Amino acid sequence: MRGMETRPNDPDTYEIIGAAMEVHRELGCGFLEAVYRAALAIEFERRHILYRPEVRLAIGYKGVTLPVTYQVDFICEGVVVEVKALDALSTREMSQVLNYLKAANIRRGLLINFGAASLQYKRLVWGY
Repeated sequence: MRGMETRPNDPDTYEIIGAAMEVHRELGCGFLEAVYRAALAIEFERRHILYRPEVRLAIGYKGVTLPVTYQVDFICEGVVVEVKALDALSTREMSQVLNYLKAANIRRGLLINFGAASLQYKRLVWGY
């Protein structure tokens, strides 16, 4: 049917956002990020979303690996997922996720904020 989309354009991020919505619906806002990360891992398990938690990413500079790493909250189905519990998202958090995408050589990312009254999320793409 024209105008009615039965499948999301990006089913992986759609599923991840659905899991985050359930966590936010259950817990609301006001907890620390660690609480939301733990609950989100449970929701990923229940929904059979493949994920790796707390993935360390190497950072390179002119062909040399630096002695520091980034740690991303999750990598799910080829999507970098960063969890926040802030009043509002800013360009700083979006830049952080874009740097994670570059370091991981992954194109798609989700920035999810549980800190507001309604769940906030941003889909980010690197490398286009």
